Amino acid sequence: MTVANPYPDHLEFGIFSLGDHIPNPYTGERISQRQRIDELIRFGVEAEQAGVDCFAIGESHQAYFTSQAHTVILAALAQATQSIRLSSSSTIISTSDPVRVFEDFATLDLISQGRMEIIAGRASRTGLFDLLGYDIRDYDGLFEERFDLLRQINQNTLISWQGKYRQALDNASVLPRPYQNRQIPIWRAVGGHETSAIQAGKQGAAMVLSHLTGSTDFHYQNIKVYRQALEDNGFDPKTIPLATSGMFYVAESSQQARQEAYPYISKGFTFSNGQAFPKRAFAQSSQIDNILNIGSPQKVIEKILFQYEHFGMTRYWAQIDFGGQPFDKLMKNLELIQSEILPAIRRYTQNKASSGQAPQDIEQFKEMIANKTKEDE
Repeated sequence: MTVANPYPDHLEFGIFSLGDHIPNPYTGERISQRQRIDELIRFGVEAEQAGVDCFAIGESHQAYFTSQAHTVILAALAQATQSIRLSSSSTIISTSDPVRVFEDFATLDLISQGRMEIIAGRASRTGLFDLLGYDIRDYDGLFEERFDLLRQINQNTLISWQGKYRQALDNASVLPRPYQNRQIPIWRAVGGHETSAIQAGKQGAAMVLSHLTGSTDFHYQNIKVYRQALEDNGFDPKTIPLATSGMFYVAESSQQARQEAYPYISKGFTFSNGQAFPKRAFAQSSQIDNILNIGSPQKVIEKILFQYEHFGMTRYWAQIDFGGQPFDKLMKNLELIQSEILPAIRRYTQNKASSGQAPQDIEQFKEMIANKTKEDE
């Protein structure tokens, strides 16, 4: 199986956080909200120093989270960093006015001197609608209308617009304009539904595909229908970026990584989703074609490159700091990312890009990996 791939200079590696504020499952201790926010900012600074391409903070409005005002945290990061690209990992456009969102992010873009992006999502936890005064029955309509308006504002200095869920705009000037010469990159977040991936393709929108568990074959279907929708609507898939995102944890050996990571991930799901992460699904992370990037540096390199060959994405977003992890664990992950993972995936993907090679057959790639290394249990 092969896919058309818009190869950049290299596969970009990003780190994202949802700002969860969960007790450490090993100690039961929970740091203060202030410390958690401070560590999010420090994490972004350290990620830049480690050579990571981009860093993102998401918006969440439930208990056991601290990033309700994610743009405020991004403003602190914009001041504290110099070169790393910054983004929301989820700006819930369904319950936010697009004019205000654009004003905030254009201002952030000015502060960061052109390093800001937006990933617009529709909310996986619907209690947000009650909290902010919206009707859950308008879930899909609100997102589609507001995502479209946000993109129009981004493209036009003056805008006239009429919709269903907000007052019309009549030759409105939305200011400030971003620092970037063109426009703020706006991505559409897509979960497990093909319909959302197809709609992203119809719009010609860059897509971030979120993964929790499962095989690459399962998630490839969303990418396949997305690219087909792009082509059917006159867009060239080779010119529009695609990102994937999922849980990540690296340690000296794969056995150590899985032993350490599961309590964090499982407890994180218990607090945020009401039930533990399934042990059987987590155990499958040892398989090369499982979407969870958990293991030794070599194992994680192989898994990311396998996904790169399968999906042809231009960026991978890693969620590392989930489930009450102490800061020293995050720093150990960053150390291994910087010293081993980034050099390997950049070398491989840069060679691919410079040679103009198409993605490999997935079964051949599996065989290559099997012949190259042994599982480091």
